[in-house]
Amino acid sequence: MLNAKGTLIPIGGNEDKGLEHNEMYTLEFIDEGILFHVVKEAGGEKARIVVIPTASSIPVEVGENYLDAFSKLGCKNVTVLDIRNQKDSEKPESIEAMKKANCIMFSGGDQSKITKRIGGTTIHKILLDRYQNEEGFVIAGTSAGAMAMTHEMIAGGSPREAFVKGAVTMYKGLSLIPELMIDTHFIQRGRFGRVSEAIAKFPNLLGIGLAEDTGMIIKNGNDCTVIGSGMIIVFDGSSLTHNNEKVLKEGTPMTMANMTVHVLSNGDQYDIKNRKVSVLPIEAPFI
Repeated sequence: MLNAKGTLIPIGGNEDKGLEHNEMYTLEFIDEGILFHVVKEAGGEKARIVVIPTASSIPVEVGENYLDAFSKLGCKNVTVLDIRNQKDSEKPESIEAMKKANCIMFSGGDQSKITKRIGGTTIHKILLDRYQNEEGFVIAGTSAGAMAMTHEMIAGGSPREAFVKGAVTMYKGLSLIPELMIDTHFIQRGRFGRVSEAIAKFPNLLGIGLAEDTGMIIKNGNDCTVIGSGMIIVFDGSSLTHNNEKVLKEGTPMTMANMTVHVLSNGDQYDIKNRKVSVLPIEAPFI
């Protein structure tokens, strides 16, 4: 949503949770890690953080991991909202938690579980309203939690069938940022084909591939800053001169000409509306 007052932080998965025993890694986690940025954007150590492990097949364990990670960052007001079905999304305690939180953190897993259990419910409406209207309200999501932020949501697809029509499965997401389509674990799992086909289907949208332990801080629904240790790949299909997606049969290799691709890393910025890159000077410090 352009001009939204809240902040989105999609993360590519497998972000540092401060589990390393080496003191050097622990200091990096506390001073520079992705979750440090989540806490900072939410207002600091006193922020009310609600973790939603709905996407996970092991929600209890995932919730505990985030409680531990945020505790290492000094946060004392962290709760887990374990939503297993749409009825849980309508419970008074779920609604109250969503209204009071400074930050909502969606875990990884299966993004379709998020849309099925939360999409269209009262807490989904609260999320949309608060993100649109409240400065300082943060919605973070890792892996599936990042992918579910979009309207046209990548729901699956095998990298082995990359660049073949039908390799990507699309569902409707939470529609927090309808201008984007987000894929995660992007470099590690070779998901270039999934985003390419998604762009062929929706060439007016931007495709974002997030590497692991890498994310973006998105302000005003538009201004993106890269954080973390990896890179993000931006796919812009607005200048495509050839796109045969609509006429091909399922399973046929695709042709796409003149797609613009940017590779961005820590501190680089991207303007969604104007589709412009601002690259951080090479001597600039890591953020």
